[in-house]
Amino acid sequence: MFTTPNDEAAVVAFREVGKSYGTEATVVHALRDVSVDIRRGEFTAIMGPSGSGKSTFMNVAAGLDDVTTGGVFLAGQPLHAMDDTARTILRRQHVGFVFQSFNLVPTLTVAENVLLPFELAGRSVTPQQRTWIDHLVHVLGLAARVDHKPAELSGGQQQRVAIARALASRPAIIFADEPTGNLDTRSSSEVLQLMRSAATEYGQTIAMVSHDPIAASFADRVLVLADGRVVADHGRMSPQQISQLLLTAEGVPA
Repeated sequence: MFTTPNDEAAVVAFREVGKSYGTEATVVHALRDVSVDIRRGEFTAIMGPSGSGKSTFMNVAAGLDDVTTGGVFLAGQPLHAMDDTARTILRRQHVGFVFQSFNLVPTLTVAENVLLPFELAGRSVTPQQRTWIDHLVHVLGLAARVDHKPAELSGGQQQRVAIARALASRPAIIFADEPTGNLDTRSSSEVLQLMRSAATEYGQTIAMVSHDPIAASFADRVLVLADGRVVADHGRMSPQQISQLLLTAEGVPA
């Protein structure tokens, strides 16, 4: 039987997690006996070949999908023992998301998009939170754009809005799913540097799913999955080192 984590440094804890899809005759094991922690204040990149379990890992960690076996703890709470409603409430309280496609509401201004998590949770913004949000908007270079709609912004600016929205409520963790996938090289670098600064300067925990060694090189930690298992766990690495690591995970001689 897996043990409940007692380390407060673990924002997300996997304990002997398995996730499978399909029937017995056509079962697919997306995750196999995964036990790993996502530590507080770290920027973690989750990588691996296509079909390795990266997306399933994120969905299970965020409580968007159920585990088949084992346990997942988010902010100390047992996701595996919660119903959909309880998991939704927990996500609203503790999780931010940044997606490849930005997922901004096109009819809302920048300011309204940033405040959307508070609206959805039915929470008013405190003076302290307002000060933090104003700081974010300034640091992210959006102060002159707060009254603009997403269609009036570049892709890089839209992703900055998405990052501001994710950071606004100071969540326990931000899950970023290929956040630079739709950006050019310059915008990608700016967005990744902003995420790195969020971790180093504000202690924000970030878990980023990515296939890009350059993007992953901004992270403090690189986790590599293959066939549903964690096959590598390293500190910060160069893009070249990460590329070698991925080739090894795919069974290609380095």
